[in-house]
Amino acid sequence: MSAASLRRAARESVSGLPRAFWWLWTSTLINRLGAFVATFMTLYLTLDRGYSASFAGLVVALHGLGGVVSSLVAGVMTDRLGRRPTLLAAQASTAFSVALLGFMEHPAAIAAVALLVGMTSNASRPAVSTMMADIVRPEDRVRAFALNYWAINLGFAISATAAGVIAEYSYLAGFLGEAALTLVCAVLVFVKLPESRPERPRGASATAGEEPAIGLGSVLRDGRFMGVVGLSFLISLIFTQGSVGLPVAMGGAGFSPGDYGLVIGVNGLLIVLLQIPVTAFIERRDPQKLLVISALLAGYGFALTAFAGPLWAYALTVCVWTLAEIVNSPTQMSLVVRLSPVHGRGRYQGVYNLSWAVASLVAPLMAGFAIDRYGADWLWGATGVLGTVAAAGYWLLMRGLSEDEAGTGATVAVAGGGTAPVSKPAPAGAEA
Repeated sequence: MSAASLRRAARESVSGLPRAFWWLWTSTLINRLGAFVATFMTLYLTLDRGYSASFAGLVVALHGLGGVVSSLVAGVMTDRLGRRPTLLAAQASTAFSVALLGFMEHPAAIAAVALLVGMTSNASRPAVSTMMADIVRPEDRVRAFALNYWAINLGFAISATAAGVIAEYSYLAGFLGEAALTLVCAVLVFVKLPESRPERPRGASATAGEEPAIGLGSVLRDGRFMGVVGLSFLISLIFTQGSVGLPVAMGGAGFSPGDYGLVIGVNGLLIVLLQIPVTAFIERRDPQKLLVISALLAGYGFALTAFAGPLWAYALTVCVWTLAEIVNSPTQMSLVVRLSPVHGRGRYQGVYNLSWAVASLVAPLMAGFAIDRYGADWLWGATGVLGTVAAAGYWLLMRGLSEDEAGTGATVAVAGGGTAPVSKPAPAGAEA
């Protein structure tokens, strides 16, 4: 791709998006600049505190358990209370709990506060995704989610490398730095972001053309959507190994936290460099094929880690599964929004984020057990199997999925001004 083509793709990627989106994007970027706990928790526990890989896996799993609990609660709050208050409460409580975690000494206290951090940090995800769906036009969603993912990884590329250096001197500084930047995000949301929740007209009912009330039961009975959630869990189980299995395996192979920071920083750097041009390439292409290919790249990219020896080989495997992330994230997020009725977006996003939260709970236990009992090579082999299963699942699930079934719709007025896209409700119990 020529330089002129890259510039044109960049201009097309950022044009036409509302101002509120860019404030939300900025909040995401600042938040990820402070990412420390999720990335360095296993190294903190195994190298700095001297705990086993199994205990580290247990603590990180408790962090994931907190996310499981908060995903559903935050999804309901996002629909009932609004996107903005949910986001404010989540970010303020995350700042407090992350700072507290840095001062914990007793193993039980570390585990308990890690659970709290998981609950608070995961609570913002349904609100962010739902607000983005509210304020961005349906035809712009793929690139909007891609740009948000780009911001996540721009922050991660910077923070992973910097935090690797910080961790060699003071883990406490890393915890306090993340707390401070998360608090900045809360202030930014309070000052700059209006509420985006679409308001139902007074007296409106389902018979008047409005969507019926959406409860968690309705979401769980939506067969095709729950299939997406299940496949997202498999993909999340693979990708989470980048922050739980990979650092433990590299530490066991004699690499330092700084070495891991450099390797995992490649992931964020590649996404920063490639997300915009790749999104321009895939935006109008068949999502079924994109999700199948990305699942295979993810599974076999991690499986290649079994053959890595020198540091550059680890970095090369990261390049493979990073391409899977670049393709999978905006494609799958756009699919989730398309399948979500407008007045149930918070609940749908909460259940979708549950897949990542459950993976955060299971992946550390999976990694710790596999590495302690059988060795890291068995863990990487399992990721290849999971990627193959997920690819087959996407191919089966998305057969016959039409634009009409997915529902892209028009717009309605939202609180605080502007418009919000209206999606047709996904058919309950739709078959894959």
